[in-house]
Amino acid sequence: MRSALRRRAGLVLAAGALLLLAGCSGLQHSGVERVATSFEDQNGDPEARCDLLMSTTRAAVEQQEQAPCTEAIGDLPLQGGSVRSVQVWGDQAQVRLDGDTLFLAETSGGWRVSAAACSPQQDRPYDCEVEGP
Repeated sequence: MRSALRRRAGLVLAAGALLLLAGCSGLQHSGVERVATSFEDQNGDPEARCDLLMSTTRAAVEQQEQAPCTEAIGDLPLQGGSVRSVQVWGDQAQVRLDGDTLFLAETSGGWRVSAAACSPQQDRPYDCEVEGP
């Protein structure tokens, strides 16, 4: 009798843990999706969009464009569009939009864009026009 109760309790705990993980995964996906679509929004506030970049990526954009991020962001080749898929692997994520693919990393300040304007290459890593070192 006791072993049956323990087994049931174990199943209940395992089911609860799976639900908790599923909920966390859903929250991660929505956070990643929100950051990606806000970053790609051409009508969004340039400072807010730049704040969504990893610091190293923001520095690379400013160096490459020879201008502050808030001025350069409008010239970046971001195609945006609707979200097609979101994949999260721990503290790394990929968001595929209709016209772009972005990579994000989770930081102490939340999710940040580490690379954007990325296109797949056959049997090679993505080629990204916006990325840090």
